[in-house]
Amino acid sequence: MGPATVAEASDDNRRDFLRAAVACQALKFGSFTLKSGRTSPYFFNAGAFYSGASLDALVSAYAAKAVAVMQPQAMLFGPAYKGIPLVAAIAVAAWRDHGRDFAYAYNRKEAKDHGEGGTLVGAPLRGPVWIVDDVISAGTSVRESVQLIRDQGALPAGVLIALDRQERGQGELSAAQEVAEQFALPVVAVAGLSDLLDFVADDEALTQYAAALNAYRQQYGVRG
Repeated sequence: MGPATVAEASDDNRRDFLRAAVACQALKFGSFTLKSGRTSPYFFNAGAFYSGASLDALVSAYAAKAVAVMQPQAMLFGPAYKGIPLVAAIAVAAWRDHGRDFAYAYNRKEAKDHGEGGTLVGAPLRGPVWIVDDVISAGTSVRESVQLIRDQGALPAGVLIALDRQERGQGELSAAQEVAEQFALPVVAVAGLSDLLDFVADDEALTQYAAALNAYRQQYGVRG
């Protein structure tokens, strides 16, 4: 077994993140059909953090988690395309809020054939590298990122995500747990389904969704 996924963060960070997600409708409640065919009582779309204020709330939560778990010499890597603005903004937030100066890099989908060329932009990939993504579904972007990082002679050190749905995939493990086990990497989430349940239970405007969320967790949730 590889390392278990990690979803710890301070209560303030988790709640600030979830509150911002609801405010910008990155987090919605209702009835949503997922790619898996399951009907989910909630849906998360990190692409909805598209204003300065909402993005600041998101990356501030990421940065607090990054500072808590990343080695001092570690750097950030953002898989194209969603990871590109995330790593840049997280690096700024980590420096602004915590005085931690993380280098970052990201990849192009297609190699540049002029100028400096290549598929990588930003700092050279060296030492421990943490991959940043919004969520983990099939784990494809993580798999590709791990290979790219290793090809550069660097060390994949972990994965930072915004939300862990903490639900089973094809087997008994969640997508995040499968990635953690396959690559022997910690998968660290700003918040998970268990945090969302606590948040909803404490919010008068959202308590109406608590029963559906709990039922969904009972049906599809993972252990641990």
